[in-house]
Amino acid sequence: MNFLSIYKHRKNPVNYIIWFLSGLLLTILVSCASPQANTEGSIEFWTMQLQPQFTPYFNDLNQRFESENPDNKIQWVDVPWNAMESKILTAVSAQNAPDVVNLNPDFASQLASRNAWLNLDEKISPEVKSEYLSKIWDANKIEICQAENQCETTTFGIPWYLTTTITVYNKDLFEKAGITNPPQTYEDLAIAAEKIKNTTGKYAFFIPLVTTDSNEILQSLVKMGVTLLDDQGKAGFNTPEGIKAFTYWADLYQKGLLPPEVMTQGHRHAIELYQAGELGLVGTGAEFLKTIANNAPTVYEVSGVAPQVTGDTKKKNVSVMNLVIPKDSKNIDGAVNYALFVTNGENQLKFTQEANVLPSHNSSIEQYISNLENDPNQDILTEARRISAVQLEDAEVLIPPVKNINELKKIIHENLQSAMLKEKTVEQAVQDAANQWNNL
Repeated sequence: MNFLSIYKHRKNPVNYIIWFLSGLLLTILVSCASPQANTEGSIEFWTMQLQPQFTPYFNDLNQRFESENPDNKIQWVDVPWNAMESKILTAVSAQNAPDVVNLNPDFASQLASRNAWLNLDEKISPEVKSEYLSKIWDANKIEICQAENQCETTTFGIPWYLTTTITVYNKDLFEKAGITNPPQTYEDLAIAAEKIKNTTGKYAFFIPLVTTDSNEILQSLVKMGVTLLDDQGKAGFNTPEGIKAFTYWADLYQKGLLPPEVMTQGHRHAIELYQAGELGLVGTGAEFLKTIANNAPTVYEVSGVAPQVTGDTKKKNVSVMNLVIPKDSKNIDGAVNYALFVTNGENQLKFTQEANVLPSHNSSIEQYISNLENDPNQDILTEARRISAVQLEDAEVLIPPVKNINELKKIIHENLQSAMLKEKTVEQAVQDAANQWNNL
């Protein structure tokens, strides 16, 4: 029985030349520091900034794997978060990549399109795939074309751990505005925004339009039923749904229901406003509640939690971290075996409980929720974690892992800003955005 049945009730990519030359340069610069090619039987595993907090966990994990697989020896290399992309790019271009790498789907897909990763469809059975949340597994699929009309859909990553956004809201501001329940949909959110502004003079929420910040605007469009790109990769948002979504945000801004700083400030500003008691709600992770408790205990005492706001589609966004296997690995079978070991139900559950993230394995998510529901110390953080996990039923990666996705975000943000500022009509803004994307 899977998770769904049990809980039914409840950065811009560079072009190839620059990429290639950068790879050569980085190879020269970091070759002395980069791990050497693996010896036979070894499995080199790269993670992103998990030491020293999770060193005991991985020491135990690797010892257990080695005891069950005596022909393999794990070489664990932890890479700083901001160095991973350049290091793996260098290693892949030099054909000296590790055997298993921890990456997010966005960057991994960029290299997948260059045929850097093993096609896992050739190594993992449908039965094993079915053990993972299906929508999360599907987020690691990409179409790779060797030539025109010669395209193949491949799976480039195994899902590991997840995070979902929840709504944290100020119950005092909601009560003063006469709002009984936190908004569940964008329609509810617009109503709440007007009531809170009229009764308290404060803003209900903040959504950044800074092109280098979060993907909240793009996610909101998808939740409202907008198709960002069609099957040919062309703009799919020049539709009645796209116009309606652009109109939604333009109307809120023009009515004074969004802070003017949405044009210049990022998500961090929303956090600051909420902690200052100046914002009705904020979309964030469950663990943010600890920060509120430390920085703004008075606001923490009046905070409530709810699922993330969505549209008529009921879709909710999830962020995913994967394990990928370079196709040039010297130990393909060992790497696949190890990646499946790291991400099996038992080990995912152990890691997610230590890291306070969510598992992507059906059996571990069931147990994760059960543990929260039976926790004797029920508090707002426990409830926030439970909501985060349960809403995985409707969660998926809403932004497609395609080339130039950051350029798409920039185009949509800039044209939406023009509509909000009445520099263009909504219809013209949508048309211009579509034309700009299609003409890249």
